[in-house]
Amino acid sequence: MTAPTRNDPKNATPRGRRLPGALRHPFWQAALVLLLCYLFFKFGIVYLPPLVGIPSAPVPQSVLLQYMLTALVGVLVYASADEGRWRTFREPLHAVLVDGDKRWLRTALLVAIPVLVGFLAFEQTRPRVSAPIQLRSIHPAPPSQVTFKGRTIQLAGLENPLRRQGSMAEHIDVGKRIYYQNCVACHGDRLDGQGHYAHGFSPTPASFADNGTIAQLTESYVFWRVAKGGPGLPHEGAPWNSAMPVWEDYLTEEEIWSVIIFLYDQTGWQPRRWEAAVTEHENPPGTQVPTSTLGAPKSAAPASEKKAGPP
Repeated sequence: MTAPTRNDPKNATPRGRRLPGALRHPFWQAALVLLLCYLFFKFGIVYLPPLVGIPSAPVPQSVLLQYMLTALVGVLVYASADEGRWRTFREPLHAVLVDGDKRWLRTALLVAIPVLVGFLAFEQTRPRVSAPIQLRSIHPAPPSQVTFKGRTIQLAGLENPLRRQGSMAEHIDVGKRIYYQNCVACHGDRLDGQGHYAHGFSPTPASFADNGTIAQLTESYVFWRVAKGGPGLPHEGAPWNSAMPVWEDYLTEEEIWSVIIFLYDQTGWQPRRWEAAVTEHENPPGTQVPTSTLGAPKSAAPASEKKAGPP
C-alpha cells in the first residue's frame, strides 16, 4: 500500500478551510467589513487621494457616523437576504443572550455597556482647559473689483442687477433651488448656520438669520463672498478657516445674484445700500423736511411784504 503524499489532490486541504473558522462565519465577516469601512472612512479618505495627486480632507465625526450607519445597513441587508445565512448570522447573538454557559458574558456586557455610554457622555461634556474656538472676522475688507469667469466686475457702487429686471418671484424660485442644492447642508434649512454638517466646522457656517451678517452687508459684498468662497478671502487676514467652495466654478453670475435675493427674502433683512447723498440721510424718503430755522441766516422777505419806501 502506497503512503499518501502531500501533493495528493485527495489529501489537499480546501482553500476555505485554511481560513480561521471565525472568518467563515457571517457574523464575524460582517464585523470585519465594518472595521475595514471605519478604517477607510477615517484614514483612507484622508491619506489615499493625496497619493495620486488629489487633495482631500478629514471626514467630520458626524459624517463618519452617517457613513458607518450606511455601511451597517448594507451589511444587515446582505446578511438577511438569505434565510440560512441570516440564521447563522444570529447564532452568536442568540448564544450570548440565551445560553447558560454565557451568563458571565451577559453580566460583563450589562456592566460594560452602561459604563462605556457614561464615559462617552462624560467626555463630551467635561470642561477642558483648551483654547477657545477661533473667532470669525465676519466682514473682511472687500476688494474694489473682482474677476468673475475672466470678466472684471467693479464692486464699489454695484447693486443687484436682477432687482431691476425680470420677475422677482422667478428670481426667488431660482435662488431657492440653488440654495437647497448647494448650501443647505452647511447653512441649514432655516438659514441659521445649523445645517447637517455645520458642527463639523470651526468656525461654524455663517447664520444669515443673525443681524450681524448679511443684514450689515451690501449685495455686491455678498456676491464677492459667495463667488470666491474661502480661498478668495484676503491673504492679509489669513488663516480664515472658511470651508466654503469657490462657487464661481459651479454657478453662473445670475444664479449667484438669485440666491442672494433668496437669502434676503427668507430672512427678512434689507441689504445695505451704497452711501446716499447727505440730504437723503438727513431727510429720508417719506419724511417731512424740517421747518426750524434756528441758527440759520435770515432770508430776505418776499417782494410782496417789502414796505414801500419813499421814491
